[in-house]
Amino acid sequence: MKDIPLALYVVDDDEALRRSMLLLLSAPDLAVQAFDSGEAFLDAVDLSQPGCVILDLRMGGMSGLAVFERLRAAHSPLVTVFLSGHGDIPMALEAVRSGAWDWVAKPDTRQLLDRLPDAIAQARARGQASRLWDELTPREREVARLVGLGQPNKEIARMLVPPCSPRSVETHRASVFHKLGCANDNELGRWLAAYPWLR
Repeated sequence: MKDIPLALYVVDDDEALRRSMLLLLSAPDLAVQAFDSGEAFLDAVDLSQPGCVILDLRMGGMSGLAVFERLRAAHSPLVTVFLSGHGDIPMALEAVRSGAWDWVAKPDTRQLLDRLPDAIAQARARGQASRLWDELTPREREVARLVGLGQPNKEIARMLVPPCSPRSVETHRASVFHKLGCANDNELGRWLAAYPWLR
């Protein structure tokens, strides 16, 4: 089955840059949208859906950092790449330490095009993870979270609401492993750590 185009957003108050980005990034497997402000972007986009956002660090109105903080507060899976003026490099580095994927100095479009494929690949991986997570039943998600925390079956059985038997927990655990492609508790823990917004 063919993947639906990945959502790619450009958020920058420079109209010429937005236009050039729309031309540069046009591709059949990308659904590219541009916004002239952080406010317009936040009003229009479903922050719970995976995708990639190219976000200018400094804009009139809401700054790129303020937008990024909103994404973090919403536990958004969006992969963020910052566009930064040279004077803002320390700020961009701090944003990466806080969870942004990468940053690129403006107006280096070649550097952006070189780095963007990794960000897009990460966004696609997050989208696949979301689809797998959605295939779990609500009870399987509960069990997965507790298994990821290292809880044994007996303790999980007691903690669930309503409680169930350890044998039922083992059945749910096996189903979670199968659906997510994890071989053991450690792999599941790493999987959940890689996609924290799913928890």
